[in-house]
Amino acid sequence: MTKIVTVVGATGAQGRAVVNAFLNNPAYKVRAITRNPSGAAGQALAAKGAEVVSADLNDLEGLTKAFAGSHVIFGMTNFFEPFIAHQDPIKAMEVEVQQGTNLARAAAATATLEHYIWSTLPNALAVSAGKYLVPHFEGKNRVDAYIREREPALLRKTTFLWVGFYSTNYAFPMYTPYPIPTAGKHVQFANFAPDTPISSIGDVAVNLTPFVRAVVEQRARTAGGAIVLAVSSVTTAADMLQTWARARGVQAQIVRVSGRDYRDLWPLWADEIGIMNEYWDEYREKSWSDPAGAKVLTKEDLGVQDAELQSLEVAFKALEL
Repeated sequence: MTKIVTVVGATGAQGRAVVNAFLNNPAYKVRAITRNPSGAAGQALAAKGAEVVSADLNDLEGLTKAFAGSHVIFGMTNFFEPFIAHQDPIKAMEVEVQQGTNLARAAAATATLEHYIWSTLPNALAVSAGKYLVPHFEGKNRVDAYIREREPALLRKTTFLWVGFYSTNYAFPMYTPYPIPTAGKHVQFANFAPDTPISSIGDVAVNLTPFVRAVVEQRARTAGGAIVLAVSSVTTAADMLQTWARARGVQAQIVRVSGRDYRDLWPLWADEIGIMNEYWDEYREKSWSDPAGAKVLTKEDLGVQDAELQSLEVAFKALEL
């Protein structure tokens, strides 16, 4: 029997990676969920053989209809869309919680569902004992709690997928290395130490594909509320910057600034990205752990091979700032 894999956010970076994991596999039929099926991205997916369906994360009834008949559902939310629209991290978090809850409720109502993959992130607030509330983590964490506490049947079918730092984050002004002609270098202004560990997925549109394929193929161990960490490499902030510099053929250096200076540079983003940076700096390897002590499955646990993954340097070569 051909199984339907329904992909929310199919035209985005994560969604494209999930689509590519199953599009050419005759055992699966891909259903791509997008708000605009007639757009260029939606039409491109249709041309590749995907069924392209319209649905909005704010519309529970529409999502439920779009999910009908699905065997696997990949669910995700985009915190940064309402964040930019409202210029308010707390409002964006509220929107994300509602959208993520709608996804969970629609998935729970899907009678054919075998596996729900929910793209979420670690619980920074719990790991840090209340010190760090990272808005784009916390919104997803509240959806995690909804699934665990309110949807026990769905929980038995759920994988909590944590996706690491994107290489494309270097296009965000807070991470972009800026050229300083008189120094002959690019400078990255950071509110974290150069030796802060960075767990990266690299180019998410490429490297997430083998992780999701493995998650579905190993459903017996990845469902039931298991946590999977989609990270292709762990490096330090300084080493990541040097990888970018090699890829671009330039010299680069991190210049650490105070939390106050960081907020003066990026006052809105300091309450979002800036807090995440501080969390990573203080909690380091523990920042990608489960506060309840659950095992976090890595690429080694899933058997994802480095040969299946694109290197960070290759990703940076393709990145235009």
